Amino acid sequence: MFNPFLKFGLDSAMLAFESQQVIALRMAKLALGGPEATQEVSQMISEKAFAMAEAATHMAFGGSTHEVVRKYRRAVRANRKRLMR
Repeated sequence: MFNPFLKFGLDSAMLAFESQQVIALRMAKLALGGPEATQEVSQMISEKAFAMAEAATHMAFGGSTHEVVRKYRRAVRANRKRLMR
């Protein structure tokens, strides 16, 4: 298929693109206000703290950056799907 370097570059670019979609959806939700917005802020903060700790632990034990990017993409896609409803 692709060589690993090209696959990593493509996954990184897709992560950036999908992340921007999630940011736009979250900003729209926050602009509406209400209890859903407060809940979204709390969830966003806890997700980011957990993801940072998970990535740091993964890298500290010799994991690959490509695996970290794949895990982030999985989480971002789940958020996008949830926010699109």
